[in-house]
Amino acid sequence: QVQLVESGGGLVQPGGSLRLSCAASGSRFVIYDMGWYRQAPGKQRELVASITSGGNTNYVDFVKGRFTISRDNGKNTVYLEMNSLKPEDTAVYYCYADIETMLHRRHYWGQGTQVTVSS
Repeated sequence: QVQLVESGGGLVQPGGSLRLSCAASGSRFVIYDMGWYRQAPGKQRELVASITSGGNTNYVDFVKGRFTISRDNGKNTVYLEMNSLKPEDTAVYYCYADIETMLHRRHYWGQGTQVTVSS
């Protein structure tokens, strides 16, 4: 059984920073792409950033220059460093990972972590 566990959300003032982490656990799996989505109240879930197993990254325009995605393959962990946070970044952030097990290959999701940007 593969699980993704997130940590690092919280309340921060505009202009502040947060670092999210998401660790995959289980046995006998291979991780391909990893990334982060977010969902604000009343809005659809949207992609924030993704990273391949080789370290190639992709960002949506509204976070370019402010957010940095990275991963530690040895720890099966993906990170999202968020700087210059804005109130409109307030959302629940979900990590995902494209994982292949002995049974199948599919996306797994974290439980979500709340990020609130407010003064």
